[in-house]
Amino acid sequence: MTDDTGFQQSRDGESALPFDPGAMPPDAGVVFIGRIRSPWTERAECPKNMAAARATGQPASIALDPRYRDGLRGLERFSHVAILTWLDRAQRDLIVQQPRHATEPRGVFSLRSPVRPNPIGLHVAKVVAIDMDAAILTLEAIDVLDGTPVVDLKPYFASTDAVPDAIGGNRS
Repeated sequence: MTDDTGFQQSRDGESALPFDPGAMPPDAGVVFIGRIRSPWTERAECPKNMAAARATGQPASIALDPRYRDGLRGLERFSHVAILTWLDRAQRDLIVQQPRHATEPRGVFSLRSPVRPNPIGLHVAKVVAIDMDAAILTLEAIDVLDGTPVVDLKPYFASTDAVPDAIGGNRS
């Protein structure tokens, strides 16, 4: 449930910071290199993660600022890309959250929630097509709202990015 500002109302066990990280002076500058184009315009309809986004069968794209077009050179050699986004519509002050799927509250750094001090999203997506002339990267799917700013793109290296013995996920 959200309040009239669009932010989620606190659940039992949650706690907020005594300040809004979004109102603090920045430590660094971030330049948005493009915007996500997705079918999702409302938070309620947006998939909660990339697995759910892929399951919808809805493609998405990144409209890169044309000034960064040359940065796409060589990306065609990769099947997947890691995308860093700025989740610009996310609340930033909750430090302990009570996820609906969890039995107890958890710190924000143990969650993939968009609600965090710096709302940076991480998405690994399959590259469907690259249009260098239009500076458009077509993706199999994405789990963010239409218009979400893109901070960076990095090639996904299965040989070094995949961690077969990693532990986590699907645990409360």
